Amino acid sequence: MLAYRYLYISGLLSYFVLANLLCANKPLPFLPGERLEYDLHWGIFPVGYASLEIAPRTLSSQEPWKISFFVRTNNFADSIYKVRTNITCWVDSNFTKSLKYIKTQQEGRTRKHINVDFDYLQKKISYTEKGYPTRILKLDKDVYDPLAIAYAFRYWPTAEGTSKVFPTSDGKKFLDVEVKVGEAEKIRVPFGSFKANDVIPNMKTLSGVFKKSPKGILRVWYSQDNRRIPVKISSKVIVGSFTAKLKKAERLQKNL
Repeated sequence: MLAYRYLYISGLLSYFVLANLLCANKPLPFLPGERLEYDLHWGIFPVGYASLEIAPRTLSSQEPWKISFFVRTNNFADSIYKVRTNITCWVDSNFTKSLKYIKTQQEGRTRKHINVDFDYLQKKISYTEKGYPTRILKLDKDVYDPLAIAYAFRYWPTAEGTSKVFPTSDGKKFLDVEVKVGEAEKIRVPFGSFKANDVIPNMKTLSGVFKKSPKGILRVWYSQDNRRIPVKISSKVIVGSFTAKLKKAERLQKNL
């Protein structure tokens, strides 16, 4: 009996070691230093640009992933509704949970500086907004921040026709964001033509402008290849229709 248990445990350990080795050797969908740039349009009018960037890091290290998002309006849009928003987040090396989230927001008359710390040892989330007292949320599971889920979707493959739920927190509340993967279609953007899957998050779990738009739709087209690049983003909300199309990309993973 002892020998049987020993063999069982040894076999189980060997399986997990082999699985980890296979995962370690599997190419990631994105690389440190990847940068994606987008043209923004409101209907037919160009209104600005946005960028997504992964900071340089050593792939074999345990240091966190650092991801940044920046969006700004052009001179035309500035006269109507000026936007200068910068978001940075840090995700653990295995891409299982967020560690920190910082947002500097300038949108119209709104000015905010938000800092969110995810402390898994003390089981709490600290939400700090300039000018307000710190809020504390109890944390009892791994979660992603609102920016990290865009890359978590890329990191963890989801088959066409299926959906996946990402536990998420912005520091004020918890949400289970369900994303559904639609059929692939050909998408043309300034950077080129791609066969891409139409991915739709569940609007019932989102807040902000979507909360005011019951029929609001957010759609992201991810390339169908191993890189799962977000090549196009489209939203229809109460204030109109916005589209972001990929115009430039640097340090992409190889298309296998």
